[in-house]
Amino acid sequence: MLKKPSPHQTELEMVTLDSLVPSDHLLRKIDAVIDFSFIHARVADLYCANNGRPALDPVMMFKALFIGYLFGVRSERQLVREIEVNVAYRWFLQLKLTDNVFDASTLSQNRRRRYHDASVAQDIFDEIVEQAIRHGLVDGKVLYTDSTHLKADANKNKWDREVVAKSRAAYWDDLDLAIEEDRAAHAKKPLKAKERQPVEKETKISRTDPDSGYMVRDGKPKGFFYLDHRTVDGKLGIITDSYATPANLHDSIPYLDRLDRQRQRFDLDVIAVGLDAGYATAAIAKGLEDRDILGVTGYRRPNLREGYIPKRKYVYDPERDAYRCPEGQLLSYATTDRNGYRHYHSDPEKCRTCPVLASCTANAHQRKTVTRHVWQDARDRADAYRLTEWGKRVYKRRKETVERSFADAKQLHGHRYARFRGLINVKCQCLLAAAAQNIKKIALALGPKGPIAEG
Repeated sequence: MLKKPSPHQTELEMVTLDSLVPSDHLLRKIDAVIDFSFIHARVADLYCANNGRPALDPVMMFKALFIGYLFGVRSERQLVREIEVNVAYRWFLQLKLTDNVFDASTLSQNRRRRYHDASVAQDIFDEIVEQAIRHGLVDGKVLYTDSTHLKADANKNKWDREVVAKSRAAYWDDLDLAIEEDRAAHAKKPLKAKERQPVEKETKISRTDPDSGYMVRDGKPKGFFYLDHRTVDGKLGIITDSYATPANLHDSIPYLDRLDRQRQRFDLDVIAVGLDAGYATAAIAKGLEDRDILGVTGYRRPNLREGYIPKRKYVYDPERDAYRCPEGQLLSYATTDRNGYRHYHSDPEKCRTCPVLASCTANAHQRKTVTRHVWQDARDRADAYRLTEWGKRVYKRRKETVERSFADAKQLHGHRYARFRGLINVKCQCLLAAAAQNIKKIALALGPKGPIAEG
C-alpha cells in the first residue's frame, strides 16, 4: 500500500554530533593523529590578552582553512556555507549543531590585519612536517623539487611596461671567487673590482596584481602567473618545502637557499636530489657538490642555430684545456669573462681555408669562439649521474612524488589558481595548501584503517 510521506524536518530527536559523522570519514582520521594545539601558542602574541571583543579561536580558523584546501572549496564564503550544513565539518571544528558559524569576513580581515606576512603560515607548515618526521614518515635522504604555475587573479590585457632588475642570484659571491681563481690559474690579471648588478629587462607589469609575473614559457600559457616551488620527500611524498615567487623568476634562483633551509630546519641528511631540466645549470651542479649531494637533473635540450654545427661537436680536452673542432683544429684558452665563462678561440689563418667555415661561425674575423663555464665540470658530472641505473631510478621517481603532489593539489584541492592577490597572500596559500596535503597523507598513513569517506 502506497502511503504519502509525512514531513519529519521539524521533529525533535535526541542525537549526538559524534554519531552523525561516519567512523571512516577523513576528518576523523585527521583528528586522531594530528595535533593542532600548537597554533594557539604560535599566534597568542598577535592577540590582546585582556581587552577587546572575544576573538575567533585561531585553531578553529586554521582548521576551517584546511577544510577548504582538503576538499577543494576555493571561496571562503562558500566554505562558511559548507560548514553551516556539513555535520562532519562542524564536528571537526567543535561546533554544535545550533552554534552560529563565523562570518567569511572574519577570515579575510584576519588575513589582512593580523596575519599580514607568511611567517605564521610557514611555522604551521613546518610543524606539520615535524609531526610527520616524528612519526617516521620522512627520511630526508632523497628530495624532489619542481615548480608549477598558478594563474594570478589579474587581467592579462591590463598591464604597463616597466624596466625591472632580475633577482640577484645567491651564488654570485662564490662565482666571483671562482672567476678570480680561474684567471689566476691561467696567468691572467684580475678583473677590475666592480659590483655585480642584476640584469635589467623591460617586462609587463600587471595593473591588477603587480606582484605577479608575466610568464612566457614553451608549452605554457602566456599571462600573469605565480610559481609554487615545491620539494617532496622520496619516502612517502611528504612535502618538505613550498615557496611562491612571480612566474618570471627562473626555477634555479631560489633553489639552493630553499634546500639549505630544509636541511637546517628539519635536520635532514640529504644524499641526493631529483630535479627537472629547468634546474640543470652549472651553478646548481656546483652548489650540490659543495654540499656533498648527488644531483640528478633532467636533460636540457640546447638551443641550436639552424645551419650551424652544434656545440657538442667541439670536444673538450681537459689535459690541454682546449677544444678540438670537427676539422681537427685546436681552440686554445683566451680569457675568462665576468659571467664565469672561459673563451676558447680558433686560429683565423686556419679557419679561412676551412671547408665548413660557413656552418661553423659568422665571425667577421673568421675566428670561432667556444665558451665553457668555470663550473662546467660539475655540470658534466651531474649529467653523468642521470645516465646511470641509479640515476634513472631516482629521476623516474619524480613522477611518483613531486609531479604526483602537484597533480593532487590541482585535481583534488583546487590549487590551480592564486586565490588572492599579492605575493604574501599567495605564499600563504601555497604553504597552507601544502600543509593540508601533508595532513591528509599523515592521516591516511597513521589513522584508523578502512575506506575513506571524504564528503
